Amino acid sequence: MTLDFEQIRELIAAIAQTDITELTLKSTDFELSVRKGGIINSELISRNLAIPGAIASIPVPAQPISEPVSREANIPSPPAIDKKWLEVTSPMVGTFYRAPGPDEPPFVEVGDRIRVGQTVCIIEAMKLMNEIEAEISGQIVEILAKNGEPVEYGQVLMRINPDQ
Repeated sequence: MTLDFEQIRELIAAIAQTDITELTLKSTDFELSVRKGGIINSELISRNLAIPGAIASIPVPAQPISEPVSREANIPSPPAIDKKWLEVTSPMVGTFYRAPGPDEPPFVEVGDRIRVGQTVCIIEAMKLMNEIEAEISGQIVEILAKNGEPVEYGQVLMRINPDQ
């Protein structure tokens, strides 16, 4: 049995949406243990991933993480988020696309004004293209997800400064 990084990410995202608290997969090539809750020891994970045949245990948060947490004093914190900005979040696990096709312009860019019902992106899940529509009118101030990258349920995709 072989799993690539993308399949492992999808598995972890799927587990995060269930009541499963612990899962262990074993094969002749690797062993993967996933547990919800707890603290991630990044030093231990880095050491284990560098050793062939080592076991990596990666805790999965019980709830999706909406903001990155920096525990390093020398890492600058992200820019302040205006409290009036509203977030467009992913309604499902899938792949984020900014445009309807590879050779087509993006649905929206930072600075664009949008209206209720306007398509702002696509989330591909299980080979289905799901158009995500704006629920408010306003101006796009941030696009946080990268085109073609996987997103999780509840992940913030973009922020909108709503019309008054």
